[in-house]
Amino acid sequence: MSAPASPEPARGSGAIRSCAGIAELAPRYDGYIIDQWGVLHDGIRPYPGARECLERLRGLGKRVVILSNSGRRENDNIELMARIGFERGLYDRLISAGEDAREAIEAGTGPFHSRLGRRCYAFTQDGDTGVIDGMSIEPVSSVTDADFLIVLRMDATRRDLAGHEDDLRAGIERGLPMVCANPDLSRVSPQGIIDAAGVLARRYEELGGSVFYHGKPHPAIYRSCLRTLGIDDPRRVLAVGDSIEHDILGASRMNMDSAFIAGGIHCPQLCEAWGKAPSIEAWRRFSAGAISQPDYLLPAFVW
Repeated sequence: MSAPASPEPARGSGAIRSCAGIAELAPRYDGYIIDQWGVLHDGIRPYPGARECLERLRGLGKRVVILSNSGRRENDNIELMARIGFERGLYDRLISAGEDAREAIEAGTGPFHSRLGRRCYAFTQDGDTGVIDGMSIEPVSSVTDADFLIVLRMDATRRDLAGHEDDLRAGIERGLPMVCANPDLSRVSPQGIIDAAGVLARRYEELGGSVFYHGKPHPAIYRSCLRTLGIDDPRRVLAVGDSIEHDILGASRMNMDSAFIAGGIHCPQLCEAWGKAPSIEAWRRFSAGAISQPDYLLPAFVW
């Protein structure tokens, strides 16, 4: 697997370094914050070499947190990872945006969460409301009966953004606040790259709605990761992800180094095929409009 020369300057000092795999970076960092969808798997099966890469990091005694913008609970994500082939011993903890949102709603503190009310309408997939099950809030089946909205999941193959417009506008008409427990704007799937739940929250904001986001790129969830890793200095941690707007921007906000995986959600824009490194010209075109720049560029999460 080849990698091009360092493509572009980064952060005004140094350059984005292209690497064939994680082995080149392993000695530099004590902890790793790794995205799952688009880096480790596509929701159905592992990417080639991803499991071995985690095994190598664990064999070197590295601390690993899987950080996901999934709108599902932590244990649900752990079970998904296990079914795909990533057993629990390959990482220290899996932290999800959904779990983070549940904890904030239960605590009910702060100016946003303290005014949510009890009745909740959930944007989700296949009726899965696991994040809010067992809480002291009441799920309702209509926006007109809700005190607030929560975005958990979205199946764009069955119901796209336009198909949710009426519900979003109904929330605007009633002035309902929205909790986004899954800020991803797109995700990989066996059908290719499709819209993810975060597009619902973004559209709600465009319509004038008030949204509180849990997950990447917001700093609070990274602080949770550092506590889990037991590492105070973010410079000793490498964030690995395939989303510029979430993984790379989030790491930058924490003054944390990041490795961008080109074979994830941006693969159609960057790569001839999965596992192939972007050409210098492809990366130059892509990065020119990027909201943030990584420190490293990798074709895939491989050793």
